[in-house]
Amino acid sequence: MSNIAIILGAGNGTRMKSEKSKLLLKINGKTVIERTVDVFSKIDLIDEIIVVCREGDLNEFESVLSDYELSYCFGGKTRQESVMNAVDTIDECDLLIIHDGARPLVTEKEITDTIAMARNKGAAAVGVPVKDTIKVVDESMQIIDTPDRSTLISIRTPQIFDFETYIGAASLAEKEGKDFTDDCRLVENYGKPVYAVRGEYANIKITTPDDIPVAESILRMRGEK
Repeated sequence: MSNIAIILGAGNGTRMKSEKSKLLLKINGKTVIERTVDVFSKIDLIDEIIVVCREGDLNEFESVLSDYELSYCFGGKTRQESVMNAVDTIDECDLLIIHDGARPLVTEKEITDTIAMARNKGAAAVGVPVKDTIKVVDESMQIIDTPDRSTLISIRTPQIFDFETYIGAASLAEKEGKDFTDDCRLVENYGKPVYAVRGEYANIKITTPDDIPVAESILRMRGEK
């Protein structure tokens, strides 16, 4: 049996205002997808890495990731479809490790801590406590509720699940005609609890042009190139 990581890189990245995949943009001379894959490739607990990309990006992905042993599949119309395209290539495994390719600053500790929690509980995701006060608004933007900030976690990736649990959750969602943008929510819909693991605020998602200099600043603070 094995643990398999799925790295999602099939988004269109419209908010980055770039013609090419945002994962092919460079942070301090190395592409986003290289940085992401490199972290996962160093973890002995991960036996296989599947990169999900757009068909038109495959050649460039294979070129920049030529030093790594990977398999590839193409993304779907939604995040849920993209994950399932990768899952459909897997016969069996213990844990399914799902990560956004656009989160290149994830640490090995965040990944291994979340693997440990998932092994123990069956489902886990890395997250950080919310710093801001969150308001709930209605259609007219009137504030109607203020959740207790101490109970709020901003969930990030990796999100890690027992393989059979994920298969069951995906099957139920398909049967119910539901499409989730968050894998934790998919598993919650299946009635299974998901546990949060404290991560780092630096585990940002590269989404807009402003995120590139922020990521470079974080690397400098870490003393990394």
